[in-house]
Amino acid sequence: MLRNTGLVKTVRFKNPTYIGDPINAVRIFNDKEVDEIIFLDITKTLDNAPPNFDLIKDIANECFIPFAYGGGIKDIETIRRIFNLGAEKVVLNTAAFHNAELVRNAANLFGNQSIVVSIDIKVNWMGRNEVVVNCGRHKTGIDPLSYALEMQKNGAGELFINSVDRDGTRKGYDIELIRQIAQEVSIPVVACGGAGSLEDIKEVVKKANVSAAAGSLFVYYGSRNGVLINYPDREVLETLFL
Repeated sequence: MLRNTGLVKTVRFKNPTYIGDPINAVRIFNDKEVDEIIFLDITKTLDNAPPNFDLIKDIANECFIPFAYGGGIKDIETIRRIFNLGAEKVVLNTAAFHNAELVRNAANLFGNQSIVVSIDIKVNWMGRNEVVVNCGRHKTGIDPLSYALEMQKNGAGELFINSVDRDGTRKGYDIELIRQIAQEVSIPVVACGGAGSLEDIKEVVKKANVSAAAGSLFVYYGSRNGVLINYPDREVLETLFL
């Protein structure tokens, strides 16, 4: 995640810890041959501010792999500008909730494969999962599965499912939640929130049938959460899913 111009990691969407310079992280991930990078700026929606276009441009100049950007996107012209700077995908979260027409128009103009809808999910006081927006601060009362299906219908080409309660905990993904969504939609699903090991990645891919997974293990190392930008070797990943 991004906070202003720094790369940070949160725990349950709180207490952002500085990880480092995003440009340095991009260079490391280039060398590691990562498949894709997703940058989500957690400050822009809360501050009602536009994206940092200069930072996006700097990322694009350094990034040799596909990347997506989300944060502060409210209209088509902003999306167009982000694509013109070099991003392959844009990520919509709060804006998608408040303005379904934005998702539809963006998908029609740029192709649904380039439009990702991020869905943040939290367990409420009744023990039920519900969609939250505004960086987890606003409860919607909406069931995640019905919302995911709605976003797919609106034109989203990919879903980024993030469990707020698992975020940064490194205790494993909410497999049942992610599986429930992934098996009902017909578009790719990316799982996020809770990864602490490669076994967690293997479990969510095999049991929930997701297309990709993200998590803290790519920026932390060891039980004391030492900062280490890392990514498994290709051979390790191939062996993992045999």
